[in-house]
This record gives sequence, structure tokens and C-alpha cells, in this order.
Amino acid sequence: MFTIGGTDINIHKFLGAENPAEGEGTADQPTYDVVKETNIQDLLFLENRDRKYDPDVYSMRGIYNVQDIDFDLSQFGLFLSNDTLMLTIHINSSVKTLGRKIMPGDVIELPHLKDEYALNDYSIALKRFYVVEDVNRAAEGFSPTWYPHLYRLKLKQIYDGQEYNEILDLPAEEGSTDTLRDLLSTYEKEMQISNAVVAQAEADAPKSGYDISHYYTVSTNDDGSVSLQTADNEDIDASNINRNADEIVSRPEREGYTGYLVGTGNAAPNGAPFGFGIAFPRNNEDGDYFLRTDFLPNRMFRYDGQRWVKINDDIRMTLSNTLERQTQKSSFINNTKTSEISGETVEERQSLSKALRPRADN
Repeated sequence: MFTIGGTDINIHKFLGAENPAEGEGTADQPTYDVVKETNIQDLLFLENRDRKYDPDVYSMRGIYNVQDIDFDLSQFGLFLSNDTLMLTIHINSSVKTLGRKIMPGDVIELPHLKDEYALNDYSIALKRFYVVEDVNRAAEGFSPTWYPHLYRLKLKQIYDGQEYNEILDLPAEEGSTDTLRDLLSTYEKEMQISNAVVAQAEADAPKSGYDISHYYTVSTNDDGSVSLQTADNEDIDASNINRNADEIVSRPEREGYTGYLVGTGNAAPNGAPFGFGIAFPRNNEDGDYFLRTDFLPNRMFRYDGQRWVKINDDIRMTLSNTLERQTQKSSFINNTKTSEISGETVEERQSLSKALRPRADN
């Protein structure tokens, strides 16, 4: 049945996960050895990320039902409802070929599903790889004596992930400088799309909160009245209007707008000139503004004749997660500090699972 009605499949045998060998190498450049395929690399997340595959490719026969790939439109968006293959193989033949039973982590290539007519400028047929997710005994494989003879494999297409680096780094064909990753991976295109989305978002909303720098703030007196001088009185000195307007109106004691994330400490109210530095200047005049850059976030002060009074903090920040943001949020997310766990120096911002890896001798 398998010889006549089946198809050839190529199997990349999963050997096990790579782990730093105890007492060898350094923290930056550890040496690796291969543990058994039944061991788990990361006991915290129960996954094997650094997988090692046999350089030899094994061939055997398998059978599966060919079906159309349909989209499920019953929910929001497009979902593939039958993108999983159920492949049947013979138990004894597979064990004789691989040297063990087939297991989750093995990668299967289906040569008959190559795409020779790719729309890109590829001169190489695109291959199709699937990873084994589950192995069970097929119901149709039980004999009249109740003994099983067939395995039923659940297969899913592989992706450009850390788990399949050894397979995707293989040459696309003999003598080619292109790798399978260059032909099959969508990483570069997805990164271009992601970067374009981020760039458009930064153009639409460059900073968090509300921009009030283009609003004009009117200075008020202690009783809340507006500090404005008008020329409706006959005896008013017009020269005082310009002088008082410059001293009072254009240099308010506080921002006239309050709300969520409206602080713009990197600019004085009404666009007034200001100095900046890590220490206050000595020669000050009433109404001077000064930005202290040694504060995190930066803080704007106004001199009232006797002391420097806080105006606001520069709490508005770029929404992208970059190291350039001088705020507590940036330093908390982009934590570059290191800690020593189990004798190994690790960065605090990385997963603790690296320090909790099972050792090769466990």
C-alpha cells in the first residue's frame, strides 16, 4: 500500500537541544554539546529553542489525504481552517529507517509539493517543510489481532524561527549561495511592513499626551484675574503696555493648561527664551526660565526674584521603545543592568530561562 499508493517524504531527524556544556567556554561564547532528544532545554517554558538536526536526510513513504486550503470567514479576519496535514506512515519501516520512532520536532519535507513557478525572480523551486507536532496510532492501522501497524502524524508548516535555524541555513540547492531562509522566510518583508507602520505612527503621534506648545498662556494675578493692560484709559502710558506685556504676559508663572501628559518641559510658555544646563546660572532676572537637564525627566524652572520655582516636567515622550527617551519609562523597559544567577552573569531584561537551562550532565 505504501509503495504503490504513497509518496516519498524526506525527514530531518531531531537529535536534541543544544546547551552550554558545564565548565567549558565562556558566558559570551559557550561551547555546546548535544543532549538527548527526550530532554527539555527550557524547563520554565517547556520548549526546545536551540534544536540540533541530523545533517543526513532520511527517506521513507507516507500517505495523506490531499485537500483544498480554505479560509474560515466565520470570524473577524481570515483564518486557515485546514492547513494541518495528517500523514500516515508505517511503524516498523519508520523505526528501521530513523533508528527510533518518529517524534515531535522532526521536520518532514514533501518533495512533491515544490513550487516551480514562484512569482518572484527565483530560479529555484520553493520547498515545503512541515514539523511533526503530534504522533498517534492510526485507527485504520490496527490489524484483526488488535496490533497497531501505522502512525498518524500531525504536521504544521515551519516558520523562520530559532528552532529551525539549522534547516533554514542549508543551501537552497547544490552549489547555490542562497539559503532556504532567503527563499522561504517572510522576515524581511514583515520587518519592512512593521517599520513602515512605526514610522507612520511616529509621524501621526510623535509624542504621548497633548501638545500645548502652540497655545498662548495668559498670565494671571494671585486673585485669579487676568494680568493684561489695555489702552482704553486716556491717562495710560503706552510705553508701560509694551514693558508690562513683556514682563508679565509673555512670561507667565505657570502653564495655563492642565491635563493628562501636557507637560512640555523642553520649552518655556509662550515660546519665551530660556537657558539650560545641570546647574542654575548666577546672574538671574525676575521671570527668567531655565531647563535643568540633570533631572529625569527634564524640569523647567522660573525665577521669581528670590528662588527658582518649578513650572513643569518634560513628561511627554516618544511612543516608540527606544533608548533615547530620557524618562523613567525608558530606563525601566530598556534595563541594561546585569545580575548573577547560579554563577552566570545575565542581563536583567532578558528571560530568566537562560539561567535556568538544564545542564548537559542532567
